[in-house]
Amino acid sequence: MATIAISSLPVATAAAVGDVLPIVQGGTTKQVTNALLFTNATLVTPALGTVASGNISACTSTSMVMVTPVLGTPTSGNLSNCTSTSMVMVTPVIGAATGTSLAVTGAVTSSGTAGVGYATGAGGTVTQATSRTTGVTLNKTAGAITLFSAAGTTTAASFTVTNSTVAATDVIILNQKSGTDLYDLMVTAVAAGSFRITFRTTSGTTTETPVFNFAVIKAVAA
Repeated sequence: MATIAISSLPVATAAAVGDVLPIVQGGTTKQVTNALLFTNATLVTPALGTVASGNISACTSTSMVMVTPVLGTPTSGNLSNCTSTSMVMVTPVIGAATGTSLAVTGAVTSSGTAGVGYATGAGGTVTQATSRTTGVTLNKTAGAITLFSAAGTTTAASFTVTNSTVAATDVIILNQKSGTDLYDLMVTAVAAGSFRITFRTTSGTTTETPVFNFAVIKAVAA
């Protein structure tokens, strides 16, 4: 084939939607348009190399495995439409995260000074009425119970805390928050929706309203 010289070509600018690239294949002239190349294109097993950044706002992934990905600077805008199911992230640095549940097979630990526990909003307070054997209701996983004003005694007394967050297999942690007298505190029953506190002073008889803190530790029997 002889060499054909082409001159005076127009300077290329941004491709318009209607631009056409002619291709001759098997004696038949075909055309490739800008829209065909770049609109809703389907890539079959492409090798993308290292993706440094980009907008994945409409990316839906199932069983995606991400190994040390570099996403640039994610924002609510460019990640808002990205839905992932069963994503596996290897050694990610998550920062501050929120969610409705977290299931792990290993230990959940904290090396910071904040520790592991309930956040603001999980707790509540309630004050006992009538007597120190009057039951109280507080449907929170943690909180403070203020006892009825009465003289302390070394004779054990009990009252029931009705609490919808409690399961029969849970563990209740108790401690004395305030009060002049020192109290022995015991959880003597745990049931679905309630637990019973039994208490007595070590020797004091002060008339006061001591406060007991509690926290529900979720547990299972098997």
